[in-house]
Amino acid sequence: MTFFRQIRAAGLTALLLAAAMPARADIDLGAMDLLTSDSPTSPVPQGFVAGAALIGGQARYEAQDNSLYAIPGFIYFGDQFMFLGDRARYYFHKDENVALYGYGRVRFGNLDPEDSPAFTGMEQRKWQLEGGIGGNIITPYALLTVRANSDVTGRSKGQELLLWADFPILRDNLLIMPGMGLMLRSNKMANYYFGGISESEATAQRPAWDTGTTLSPMAALITSYRFSPNWIGMFAMNYELYDRDIKNSPIVQHDGELYAGFALGYIW
Repeated sequence: MTFFRQIRAAGLTALLLAAAMPARADIDLGAMDLLTSDSPTSPVPQGFVAGAALIGGQARYEAQDNSLYAIPGFIYFGDQFMFLGDRARYYFHKDENVALYGYGRVRFGNLDPEDSPAFTGMEQRKWQLEGGIGGNIITPYALLTVRANSDVTGRSKGQELLLWADFPILRDNLLIMPGMGLMLRSNKMANYYFGGISESEATAQRPAWDTGTTLSPMAALITSYRFSPNWIGMFAMNYELYDRDIKNSPIVQHDGELYAGFALGYIW
């Protein structure tokens, strides 16, 4: 099987878990699904896939509890358009070597002053709509991704730049795919969603904190197994090692964020 077909086989795992993954875990997985296949043994079916995932992970803020979710979800992908739950892509160019796409997502809020006394007096971090562009380069050994996105609702007024590489290994119905990359966040994005504390939010126990622009390394592992023409099982995990100006925030105070999830999907 060619490397390009291995990349296609990665897609369903990526997409179903991305559709169910909470907003706190930022795993960019949909870029791996560049083409679909109607093979009864391929982990990349065409059209709709419905399923459920069990996902657990570390809370971003020290005062929050770690999370465990059981979440239903569905995805859709065709030749050019893909819907991945909280995000979508439209490919305006695809060939054997390069893919270019427009990108949109909803980033959900992650801090509510009513959730903990530690957040009293802080502004709620609300959802925002983001838009951007991205591209994939297919090499003999890896799928390389570059993606830039920005807040378009005026909430955080921030931006992100993702640089990522995936290394898929396919053996019959089994996919094992490690990946790694870097996430660059503007100071406005990082301060709003990753631990910034404004002067108006500061207290004696919670001093003001400016994260500045941040750069965080990330790593992921994706696996999938096609049980039958209609059923597929998936596992994914992602770890982000926080930039020091995120982890040293008075409301963060830990090194990084780990999420892992199992999913089962039905194909029709």
